[in-house]
Amino acid sequence: MPKIKTNKSAAKRFKTTKNGKIKRYKAFGRHLLTSKSPKRRRKLRASAYLDPSDMPRVQMMLPYR
Repeated sequence: MPKIKTNKSAAKRFKTTKNGKIKRYKAFGRHLLTSKSPKRRRKLRASAYLDPSDMPRVQMMLPYR
């Protein structure tokens, strides 16, 4: 079988944890931050885990991670 190419855009956005979960960063935290409350901005800085329903698609994009 030929090797599968890693999707480089996905590799920059997602990291795999030791237990096999996939971490992601939250959206809406880059610009237009003046209209968002400090509490909301603080929560946007934290990373989150990928939803289980999205895992198969991301795992196909990151075959060797």
